[in-house]
Amino acid sequence: MEISRRTLLGTAAAVSTLPVGRARAQAKPVLKIGVLNDASGPYRDTGGETSLICAKQAVEEFASQANGYTIEVIYGDHQNKPDVGAGLARQWYDRDGVDMILDVPTSSVALAVATVAKEKDKTFVDSGGATADLTGKQCAPSIVHWTYDTYMLAKSTGAATVKAGGKDWFFITADYAFGQQLQRDTTSFITAAGGRVMGAAPYPFPGTTDFSSFLLQAQSSGAKVLGLCNAGGDTVNCIKQAKEFGLTLDIAAMLMFITDVNALGLQVAQGLRLTESFYWDLNDCTRAFTNRVKPKTPNNWPNMSHAGCYAGTLHFLKAVNQIGIAKAKASGTAIVDAMKAMPTDDDCFGHGSIRVDGRTLFPSYLFEVKKPSESKGKWDYYKTVQTTPADQAWRPLAEGGCYFVKS
Repeated sequence: MEISRRTLLGTAAAVSTLPVGRARAQAKPVLKIGVLNDASGPYRDTGGETSLICAKQAVEEFASQANGYTIEVIYGDHQNKPDVGAGLARQWYDRDGVDMILDVPTSSVALAVATVAKEKDKTFVDSGGATADLTGKQCAPSIVHWTYDTYMLAKSTGAATVKAGGKDWFFITADYAFGQQLQRDTTSFITAAGGRVMGAAPYPFPGTTDFSSFLLQAQSSGAKVLGLCNAGGDTVNCIKQAKEFGLTLDIAAMLMFITDVNALGLQVAQGLRLTESFYWDLNDCTRAFTNRVKPKTPNNWPNMSHAGCYAGTLHFLKAVNQIGIAKAKASGTAIVDAMKAMPTDDDCFGHGSIRVDGRTLFPSYLFEVKKPSESKGKWDYYKTVQTTPADQAWRPLAEGGCYFVKS
């Protein structure tokens, strides 16, 4: 499946629909989902078209259960720009009848879309964005944060690295909401464990491809660990260039996906440790999901963000069925209340729940990238180092500062 760059780069994108049920001639209500992400920039593989495919997979599987309505899925490219993302969100909610916006990597864009969703009382299920502020100071009762966040990443990868002896850090940080918060959250775990931060190099995002000057700063800082507070193509470029320069620091990729490992190749990526909440080969259920999806995206197997688009869509549809289409279309908060009231259960993340602040709770996994000699086949990249249980993986509810959480 290919979607043209020209179509995606427009500020409006109703490019893919998936009807469910009988012919529209019967004028059933339409439930509309908008997948919004980076279709052409540094996050195109970590989100992009594969997120759309996974959301449509959930709709396809739910089709027979849709109770008195049809479902459509549309797709848009926010270009990693908050103003573009907010503008599309307003257009989709106000003009195009979108009932739920999904995915939205790039934390600055996610926060912009969250503001619109709160204002419009519309559902927003974030899978690709990392900022923990979505369930903290910028929470809203119509928002669910599904897959991962900066606190979870910092606790799993950062704390484990310090525990293993990596106490002196230097950060290369994407200079926007995501990178800044990830660096802050990781720093808190480093200092709590007796470590220290020797320096940091923020860089302009998007648009930076040459990281040589930042890598040289890291090498001369006296640090033992290079913390990469970036993602997608930027993480891949940093690691490739670090290897080319013979950088002697250990690399802690604070947000890295299996799609990034695939882009690097095992020869370069071997030994890296990273955190995801989903891995295709984790158990029978994750393998079953991946087998259903990979024929549609054979060159970009699903990572945790893609899996979150599937699982979040499926749970959203279950909630709509429970409260009825009329109530669902009238209030995003009503949908999210129903989502929170039901336990989550899907092939990607297993059994879980959604906390009152909108944080979805399930385990996180610290993985180590295999050596080439350890890999048994295509996309066989990870071995599990540590599992953090659902009740320990996420920021404590009382520390988030969400305005509608009662103490």
